[in-house]
Amino acid sequence: MATFTQSQLQAIADALGDTGDGLTGSEIGHLLATVKITDTDPQMTKRHRLYNAFVHDQNSRKDRTHIIAFIRKAMKPERFAREQGRFEPMRQNLNRALAFAGLAVEASGALVSAAAVETLSQATRRAQELRDDLTTRGVHPDVLRFCREELLADNYFHAVLEAVKSVADKIRQRTGLTDDGASLIDRAFSGACPMLAINALVSENEKSEQRGFSNLLKGTFSMFRNTTAHAPRVHWQMSKDDAEDLLSMVSLMHRRIDAAVMPRRV
Repeated sequence: MATFTQSQLQAIADALGDTGDGLTGSEIGHLLATVKITDTDPQMTKRHRLYNAFVHDQNSRKDRTHIIAFIRKAMKPERFAREQGRFEPMRQNLNRALAFAGLAVEASGALVSAAAVETLSQATRRAQELRDDLTTRGVHPDVLRFCREELLADNYFHAVLEAVKSVADKIRQRTGLTDDGASLIDRAFSGACPMLAINALVSENEKSEQRGFSNLLKGTFSMFRNTTAHAPRVHWQMSKDDAEDLLSMVSLMHRRIDAAVMPRRV
């Protein structure tokens, strides 16, 4: 059965028990009991408490099943409904630790397989290389924000996914709508007098371009957003070349939305 190395367990415990962004002492006690991991040293500091409990459990069972269960329960987004600001910092810290074990926690809270990194600088190097290439291409600055090492610790998929999400956020900011996915795009770009128009909408060619842009947005949203919404695990080992092409397309979307006008309604 698969197990974590000692250093991986230490890194995971450090992330989950971080003084500033980690679990509270009561949360740790509750979660350990829920997944039936013995709380061997409840009086110790949080990270040492977790590390000792994890090591004892893995040595006893000869597998990491219960530790995986602990991570899954700890990172359920609904646990953070009243303290939403806690979730993302903890997820990022944990993903830096999990990257060395070939795992990652997605924004949905799902624990998924990922390409393992071997050095601390690997994820940073990926981020810098991707950023440099995209800068050369002249991509939109709003896209470059997603070339971060925590998103690239496993593969390029998450950088593209977050960049696609940013397109929906921009449409909502421009229009004041609260919809998502196809509904958001239809309300913003469809109809004889859409909320956002990428051209004058006078000729048939211009109207066709508007419809085409709307379809491009919907196809991209479906390609990425629906993947994570409906699949329990995402297995998409995206290459750097594919990521660059897709992020360039997202850049086009940002530029056209920035330049879009709100037609006057009569």
